[in-house]
Amino acid sequence: MANHRAARSALVLCGWAALAGCDRLRIGDDPGALPTVDQVLAHYTEHPSLVEARISGNLVELTFQADRRNLRRGGSLWARAGLYVQLLSPATRDLLTAWDGVAAVRAISTTDGSEIGRATLHRDELSELEWQRTLNLLGHALREGTERPSRLQELAEWGEAHTEYAYDPDYVPARN
Repeated sequence: MANHRAARSALVLCGWAALAGCDRLRIGDDPGALPTVDQVLAHYTEHPSLVEARISGNLVELTFQADRRNLRRGGSLWARAGLYVQLLSPATRDLLTAWDGVAAVRAISTTDGSEIGRATLHRDELSELEWQRTLNLLGHALREGTERPSRLQELAEWGEAHTEYAYDPDYVPARN
C-alpha cells in the first residue's frame, strides 16, 4: 500500500512538473486578460494615423485618420484598402497574440470628422498561415500599390473576406 501511495504521489508530482513547464497553458496568467488603452497604443506606435483607441468589453476599437491625398488620388479603392492597411497589420496580430481576452479588433477610418468605413476582425478568423498571407498582401500593397492598384484591390478583397465591414456610400458606392 505504501508503494502504491508513493508511486501515485510520484506520478502526480511528475504531472505537475510537466504542466509547469508547458508554456502553452500559461499557468499563473489570466487567460482572459485585456490590455489597457495605453497597452493597445503601445502596439500601434508605427501607425501615426491612429487618433483614438478604446476598449469596449472584449472589443478593441481603433480610430484612424485617413490621408485626404490618398482618398483624392485613389478614390473608393483607397477608402477600402486604407481600412485594411490599418487593421490587417503586424500590430493587430501581435495584440491578439499578447492578449487572450481580446475577442476582436475593429478599425474605423475617418476623414474630416466623418466615418469612411469600419471593419471588425475576430480573434480566430485568421490562422497562422493566413496571417502570413495577410502580411504578404499588406507588404505588396504598401510597396507597390501606387504603381499597381491591383495590389490594393487584393488587400481590400482579402480584408472583406475575413472581416465584418461597412463603408459610407459617399466614399465607397454599393456594389451589386
